[in-house]
Amino acid sequence: MTDPLVSPAWLAERIDAPDIRVIDATWFMPNDPRDAKALYAERRIPGAIFFDIDEIADTSVDLPHMLPSPEKFASRMKKLGIGDGTRIVIYDNHGLMSAARVWWTFRVFGHEDVTVLDGGFPAWERAGHPIETDDPRPRMERHFTVQLRSDLVRTLADVQRAIDGGGKTPILDARAAPRFRGEAPEPRAGLKSGHMPGALNVPFGALLTADGTMKPNDELKRLFDDEGLKGNAAPICSCGSGITAAVIALALARTGRWDAAVYDGSWAEWGSRADTAVVTGA
Repeated sequence: MTDPLVSPAWLAERIDAPDIRVIDATWFMPNDPRDAKALYAERRIPGAIFFDIDEIADTSVDLPHMLPSPEKFASRMKKLGIGDGTRIVIYDNHGLMSAARVWWTFRVFGHEDVTVLDGGFPAWERAGHPIETDDPRPRMERHFTVQLRSDLVRTLADVQRAIDGGGKTPILDARAAPRFRGEAPEPRAGLKSGHMPGALNVPFGALLTADGTMKPNDELKRLFDDEGLKGNAAPICSCGSGITAAVIALALARTGRWDAAVYDGSWAEWGSRADTAVVTGA
């Protein structure tokens, strides 16, 4: 598909197809008291499977929800009934936020037949489509083949090289402007405030409309062109912990740029270290 997003109407027409798997990828910030898994248990798109971003991760490190090993990802997908040949549609309860992270994760592990529901569960509900409230249905296990795409992932060392390169590789930060400028504290304790040298602030909310859907392609292109991304090297997307950075990558894919990578550690890693440079201001 040329567009990484699908509409509620598109999904409603195909939701009973045997190769479709719908995934609830809802995740909340650390200071949000809501429970994503409990919310899924109460109400979901029919047939949806819950993807636990914090558990399907590398839980051996201190950084939050880092990418899991290929073996762990394949094992979890097998148990969820997601296998080769599956067409995946991901949503969240925000409208569009954490679903993008799971979209990017599937691409990292080589599964390209994956899209995001534009506007998420709120858009599905507004359109009057069915909502499932009884127990989630069990799924038969499926074989999932991993083909790792390291080109879509960036490490701290990669980001440092990009900074040292003098801006040839754009670094796009999805955090809200006050956090980017160092005027607001980080939601995670112990992190410095500010941003990486040379980074550009593209708050993920600026990519969305008031109803939580993504802005049209032409508006996104103008926004990214204004940031000087036209014809540039593959951008590096960052944020607080690698969640909303993927919203930038999703928006870039909508404009035809599928090469954007995500800095997995993001500010949770960069802002926690004594050896990383941090600047403040616009």
